[in-house]
Amino acid sequence: MAFELTSNAFQKGEAIPRQFTGDGRNISPPLQWTDPPAGTRSLALVCEDPDAPRGTFTHWVIYNLPADLRQLNENLLSKASLSDGAIQGINDFGKVGYGGPAPPAGKPHRYFFKLFALNRLLDLPAGVSRVQLLKAIQGHVLGEAELMGTYKR
Repeated sequence: MAFELTSNAFQKGEAIPRQFTGDGRNISPPLQWTDPPAGTRSLALVCEDPDAPRGTFTHWVIYNLPADLRQLNENLLSKASLSDGAIQGINDFGKVGYGGPAPPAGKPHRYFFKLFALNRLLDLPAGVSRVQLLKAIQGHVLGEAELMGTYKR
């Protein structure tokens, strides 16, 4: 069975509900995934908008999620360290945790939630950027699952 990432709030390629955007409550959406590949020791997730005017914009960075975890509930706390050992990085709004879509008016933007199954825990402090995370996971990715949603103002 393939490693898959889904949400009960929106389907792949569909609009992300307003409550999960900067125009709504700006809370993280609920995410669920299937069993990761054998040998997974931790999970990492990024959410990014490649359609941003100045290049890819990061909305969420979270890593060292427990390997046995199969979901993130909506409205995850915006704290650097979570009770299950997960650590959150800095988004491009300059804040820890999730920052919802808030694109300029115009065409819809695409938001990619990318979940990585890793063969190790990451020795990274809280507050790293997407670029720092992606560099740290090189050579350690066992599988990747992706969910894309859209949002337009």
